[in-house]
Amino acid sequence: MSDEQGTTFGAGATDSNPDIYDEDGVIRPNFVMHVAAAIADRDTLALGRDVGRLHQSELGDLLEALQPEQRRALVDLLGSDFDFSSLTEVDEAIRLDIVDNLPNEQIALAVQELDSDDAVYILEDLDQEDQDEILAQLPFTERVRLRRSLAYPEETAGRRMQTEFVAVPPFWTVGQTIDYMREDKDLPDRFSQVFVIDPAFKLVGAVDLDQILRTKRTVRIGDVMHETRHAIPATMDQEEAAREFEQYDLLSAAVVDENDRLVGVLTIDDVVDVIQQEAEEDLLRMGGVGDEELSDTIVATSRSRVPWLLVNLVTAFVSASVISLFGATIEQMVALAVLMPVVASLGGNAGTQTMTVTVRALATRDLDIYNAGRVIRREVMVGLLNGAVIATLLGAVAAIWFQNADLGLVIASAMVVNMFAAALAGILIPLLLDRFGADPAISSSIFTTMVTDVIGFLAFLGLASWWLDLPS
Repeated sequence: MSDEQGTTFGAGATDSNPDIYDEDGVIRPNFVMHVAAAIADRDTLALGRDVGRLHQSELGDLLEALQPEQRRALVDLLGSDFDFSSLTEVDEAIRLDIVDNLPNEQIALAVQELDSDDAVYILEDLDQEDQDEILAQLPFTERVRLRRSLAYPEETAGRRMQTEFVAVPPFWTVGQTIDYMREDKDLPDRFSQVFVIDPAFKLVGAVDLDQILRTKRTVRIGDVMHETRHAIPATMDQEEAAREFEQYDLLSAAVVDENDRLVGVLTIDDVVDVIQQEAEEDLLRMGGVGDEELSDTIVATSRSRVPWLLVNLVTAFVSASVISLFGATIEQMVALAVLMPVVASLGGNAGTQTMTVTVRALATRDLDIYNAGRVIRREVMVGLLNGAVIATLLGAVAAIWFQNADLGLVIASAMVVNMFAAALAGILIPLLLDRFGADPAISSSIFTTMVTDVIGFLAFLGLASWWLDLPS
């Protein structure tokens, strides 16, 4: 079957499948329709040929493009040929929908073919009863490894690590190590380091594969190993672990337990996923929507958003109460009511700019006690400078629009005050929330907006009442 641009779905396809995506990186509708038709016809031959060749990330994109009943039918039709690692590439809701419709016996068979980190990623979302039933069907060694990983808290290095690794004693020679890597069938498919351990399985050092290839067979591993200066505790937060990779340009890192015993390895492909996940979480939290996913139901999405909307409702009433103090002033000059949204909007946007930079700097640890003072001073000066520029333009427009120079001076003065307040609020609120253990990404925007609204209205209406001699 071909689409209108000449892309052929079938036996001529290669292992790499850029042809299933359009120029914008979106999976082609014709390919989705082709797969949907094969599912409807229960054409397992066509599905095995066109879907079985996909990379796990491509299969994940396809699963997200299909309708729920089509996903389930596709998994059922592919049977043992379905690549379960693709479930690590889809939203949690889609993953659970697929897994919940499969017998635990089939999941247990599939899990045995996965890397341990992928297996944990799929198992961790299941009910404890289903986890226990699936794990009970696994070989003893694999069951112990997965249970150990699942015992670590969520979003830690222990949950993300791969428990398959290569470890040898320091007294082995390079030749023995090479023979071991060639002959042992239980080693991981891909690795870049060989770890060195003592009899108690404590981490001693590591040797890069390129170093092994360059060294003569008779040389002891202990003579060519290097100390692993960046071993990661299994209980370390995954974001902290990702920061270690970023700071020291790591490709892989040993994961150790509380007794410094080697329990796993964290690799760069998992860290890239962590970085993307944490960035998405921060972005969503700044919008007050929690850990929401596109595949979530209407009720789940609503439940995620309502709490912070209720908080926003309270802060909105605080801003409204400030306006109510100047009811008589507004009645005397309608222009004030026209210009109030301008003051609030510009102040809110300025505060959001500063807050976004601050929250991101806190997340990446670029902002700390050593440079906080300098950054605060910089943001305040930026706020005053921007306030002066905007105030000049806004004051001129207001004076010409309403034929009132005094009104132009009032709103210009109020804008400088509000820009100053926005800069302070945008940096101090995230810093204070972080200092007291709250997540600045999830709550800063609401409180920053409240401050800029309250200060903006107070400055504008208060100055108008005093300067223009209006009743308050």
